[in-house]
Amino acid sequence: MINDIKQDAEHRMQGAIDALQRELSGLRTGRAAPALVERIQVDYYGTSTPLNQLAGVSAPEARTLVIQPWDRGSIGAILKSDLGLTPNSDGQVVRLNIPQLTEERRKALVKVARQKVEEGKVAIRNVRRDAVDHLKALMKDKSIGEDDERRAQDDIEKVTRQYVDEADRLGQQKEAEILEV
Repeated sequence: MINDIKQDAEHRMQGAIDALQRELSGLRTGRAAPALVERIQVDYYGTSTPLNQLAGVSAPEARTLVIQPWDRGSIGAILKSDLGLTPNSDGQVVRLNIPQLTEERRKALVKVARQKVEEGKVAIRNVRRDAVDHLKALMKDKSIGEDDERRAQDDIEKVTRQYVDEADRLGQQKEAEILEV
């Protein structure tokens, strides 16, 4: 039972890290990255569809994104969607030029990245709290002893520290990307 609780906690903490990575990948840096536009919704034949289901997105150059729709009829819908940048189209592909970030915008993005990292760390700590509550309930039911409960709490605390450190590392990595000129 204790192993199940520890494995579940670790699995959920990894899920929080994965979610944090997805959130951070969507933040804009000075470089072009397909993750910047993949989740943008496009009104395609009356249905709101994620861009990555309509087209392939690539970054052939440091400051250019190329959106290559699988159906050329969707180019108009992609051009009308809120890409946040000015699109250029040659009828085959849509090109997005990523402008340089201003210093003010970089600082604002760093704040957003820190906020997302903090949210990820809170999610990890919530998982720890749930696991510890389960352990205490088992001890209260006399399913496990005090020593087993303490050892399991220590193990969960170690895993929590690892994942919190991983979240901090991801945040520092993203901040360095954002601040890179």
